[in-house]
Amino acid sequence: MSLVVFESPKQIHCAECRQGPLRHLVREVGVPRCLDCADLGHLVYLPRGDAALTRRAREASSLSAVVVRFNKRRRRYERQGLLVEDPALALAERACLADAEARARRRERDRLRRAVEDTRFTAAFAAEIVRLFPGCPADRAVAMATHASLRGSGRVGRTAAGRALSEQAVSVAVRAAVRHTDTEYDALLMAGVPRFAARARLAPRIDAILDAWRRLPPTPGPEWQG
Repeated sequence: MSLVVFESPKQIHCAECRQGPLRHLVREVGVPRCLDCADLGHLVYLPRGDAALTRRAREASSLSAVVVRFNKRRRRYERQGLLVEDPALALAERACLADAEARARRRERDRLRRAVEDTRFTAAFAAEIVRLFPGCPADRAVAMATHASLRGSGRVGRTAAGRALSEQAVSVAVRAAVRHTDTEYDALLMAGVPRFAARARLAPRIDAILDAWRRLPPTPGPEWQG
């Protein structure tokens, strides 16, 4: 059973030593007493908010008390924090700090792993673009693959089909890149032309570029293979 300490918004003084007004008090035999008179004055206050720190501090402290405050709107007492021994809190803080450092190291390892995976996937996506469109300049293939496969972008390269390097997904990514880069598609949208109308107007030009890329031999460009 936990000891309970009350947080009071009122101007309350200790019934024993008259100290006050009290932020935290203990009710004994119906009267308020300060923490010192209740033999809890050596404890330190730990506000709620960090579940791991609270749990560890409570486990390490031989004496602790739950701090509550009455919520008038909800008409109930609500937990505000914990009173624990200072050495126990220091021990809990060190343990949580070690956990935080471990999590930071794990996040860094995960970041590096994802970076390697992304580099390999972008290279594979670029290679598939060149296979389907051998006339596509190598630097364009890299740029299109990088754009389409950006992690968290929601673009076609991050879909299941894109991750599988399906021919349709790769072709969709290339067509979209040509539409935005090699035509006035964006300007038409800014001018108020409906999206489908703009696409229909530019489709012959895009088809001509893609057909040319399918026929031509590879165009020299920067090295893209990883």
